[in-house]
Formats: sequence, C-alpha cells, structure tokens
Amino acid sequence: MAVKNTLIVTSVFVDGGKIPIEYTGHGKDISPKLFLSEVSDKAKTLAVIMDDINHPIFKVYNHWTIWNLPVTQEIPEGIPHGEILSDFGGAVQGIGYGRHRYRGPKPPFGATHKYHYHVYALDRRLDLKPKSKKADLLHAMNGHILQHGCLTGAYK
Repeated sequence: MAVKNTLIVTSVFVDGGKIPIEYTGHGKDISPKLFLSEVSDKAKTLAVIMDDINHPIFKVYNHWTIWNLPVTQEIPEGIPHGEILSDFGGAVQGIGYGRHRYRGPKPPFGATHKYHYHVYALDRRLDLKPKSKKADLLHAMNGHILQHGCLTGAYK
C-alpha cells in the first residue's frame, strides 16, 4: 500500500477559521485537540510546530514545539507544561515563545494574526534535548518526515 504524503489535520475550528478563545492567551491558554487522519502505519512518532505567521517584528514567531508524541489519530487538548511528558510516551516540548509549553495566540496591537499548526509523522524518535528550538527540530526531522499536514487558524 502506498503511503500518502499528506496528513489531514482538523480541530474544533475549521481550517482558516477563528481559533476559540480557550486556546488563546486571552482564555485558558491550552493547546487545542488535533485530529489526524490518514496517518501512515510506518509512522513511529509525531511532532507539532505552531507558529504565528503575521508577527509584526519576526514575521514568523514560534509558539510551540513538541516531538516524540505517540502515533495517534487524536492529540488531546491541554497538553501539560514541561520538558518531558511521561504521560505522553516521553514526548518532549522544546522552547517555543521562550517556554516548554504551548503558548496560545495573543497578537499585539489588536490585529488579526494567522497561526499554523504543523503536524509531522516521523519514521523514528528524535534525539533532541528539551532546550532545542524550532530550527533544531526542523534540522533533526530532515530526512525522517513521512507525512506533513497543516491547520490554519486566525485570532484577533
């Protein structure tokens, strides 16, 4: 059976739609539930990168990095804070927004920003330290990405 390269990512908000307030810095500031479909049976782990793609200074500003998540069709909402998450198969949260946790949308100046939730299905676990940032994660994933999917949300 051929492996599809596209991973379908959905959530409680539609692609391109408004991110509900509970998943933002103005609400509970918890990660949204992400539903995955057509995940390759060759996948060993998942990684997620969440970016603000309209930041006025940095253009793209990273809010969340997490890797070595167990392969699943549903990444639950409210992933806890911390570097290594033993309840999630030893998943590791790197440094996004200066912290080891999800940091929801909270755009400056009241402007509407778009946020990309990238999900990657990988062919192996990654050997990265928790102090790693997005660039380190992208480098480590190079050559190990089986599938990629992206969900876009907006928040003002």
